[in-house]
Amino acid sequence: MSLSKAKKPTAIKKRLKMFVFGPAGVGKTTAAIQFPKPVLVDTEAGAENDQYVKKLNAVGGIYLGPREGATNFETLMELVRDLLSKPHDYRTLVIDPLTVVYNNMLDEQAAITGTDYGKHKAIPDRKVKALMVLLTRLDLNVVITSHQKAKWVKGRDSQGRETLAQDGDTFDCMSKLDYMFDLALKIEKRGKDRFAQVIKTRVEEFPEDTVLPFSYAEFAKRYGMERMEAAAVPVALATKEQAEEAAALVVKAGIPADTVEKWMAVAQANDWDDMPADTIAKCIAHMRTRVTPITP
Repeated sequence: MSLSKAKKPTAIKKRLKMFVFGPAGVGKTTAAIQFPKPVLVDTEAGAENDQYVKKLNAVGGIYLGPREGATNFETLMELVRDLLSKPHDYRTLVIDPLTVVYNNMLDEQAAITGTDYGKHKAIPDRKVKALMVLLTRLDLNVVITSHQKAKWVKGRDSQGRETLAQDGDTFDCMSKLDYMFDLALKIEKRGKDRFAQVIKTRVEEFPEDTVLPFSYAEFAKRYGMERMEAAAVPVALATKEQAEEAAALVVKAGIPADTVEKWMAVAQANDWDDMPADTIAKCIAHMRTRVTPITP
């Protein structure tokens, strides 16, 4: 990037994107569906009970459970694309927990490649990263939950033998998934109340290591109710015809792979199908000028 394209930084009012983990029964789901007008992707059918149904209805939420394909990655991506590109009245997307979807993909890939050297993780990891790219663009609050597991670290005993020792807890999902979010929280329950410890943050209203009540009221107070409850602005995605033409023009115009990667990065897209319609139109127009006309 040339220096002429650099500019003075300005603050952008983004939606809250947060990652939450904690032990079973701590109340991650109960707290998450307090957020305004949620679309709940319930991968464990845990929110089919009456108390969750009533709470979802009370806040104008809708539900996608295992029977509707909540545990299927492609169904999840289709839902996110619809929320990104179509008009709707929802304000929050909750995926609870992502662990199930990720582990299903790991099991499917392990049956194909085996698990030596962790090679079964490559494709599931790439798919989850593609999901995160779309969630970054999504004009909704995003709450992703995960199971919790023990964190083990390697060491050596007095005889020099390798040992494993537990060093607290961590989340049970794709490695370093928390890096992709502005806010990562560890949830615990104290009596009837739920609290969140800020594990990782890019949000000044949530300083690292802060412990706060895990409730929508607390988040609205800190982050701003107006920002969290604003209507979503849809972004038209590329049509099938645009995506097909762009893919064909890459070959015809001899566009280098690294150039296409830069275009995707700028557009925050995984493929032509995920690119905004106006952006892909510009790419197509540029590539058409690079195609040499065939003379008779």
